[in-house]
Amino acid sequence: MSRRRLSAEERALWHKLTATVTPLRRIRPQPVPEPATIEPFAQAVDTPRVKGRVPPLRKPAAPAPAPPPEPVPVLDGSWEKRIRSGRLTPDHSIDLHGLNLAAAHVRLDRALGDALLMGWRVLLVVTGKPRPAPAPGEPRRRGAIRAEIGDWLARSPHAQRIASVRQAHPRHGGEGALYIILRRS
Repeated sequence: MSRRRLSAEERALWHKLTATVTPLRRIRPQPVPEPATIEPFAQAVDTPRVKGRVPPLRKPAAPAPAPPPEPVPVLDGSWEKRIRSGRLTPDHSIDLHGLNLAAAHVRLDRALGDALLMGWRVLLVVTGKPRPAPAPGEPRRRGAIRAEIGDWLARSPHAQRIASVRQAHPRHGGEGALYIILRRS
């Protein structure tokens, strides 16, 4: 379809109309692209190509390591021998099997308070053996109580009265239990 040319009268009328109209949005003038130069292409041709595998960029250096954790209070030699040989007899034992995290935390705090009132020195806490990852098809994570018990003891109101926390002898549960040794009052 060919376009019809406007007459002089129509053109004057069109210009008069466009002068009274305000655009809805401001039309930005498009930047005029600069003509391409040969310099970038010349540089690309002049640079030698690396043959073979190009190693990935190195990551920045790791931040400074965290300060080392506070040392575990050391018991004297007689305590260590009794723990290793299995001759240590717990004054009281607490079984946290089958409890959710909140109930286990409450039971542990109560047991620590009771132990301090009764003057007991060694508590055996049965948490269950730790499992690093859930078994296939297992909906929940196992070993959650064992993973949290260290934090619970550190935040406990009785934390200053705990002398040491050690893994139990196989006779008392091995990896699935802990000895909590309390300081004398």
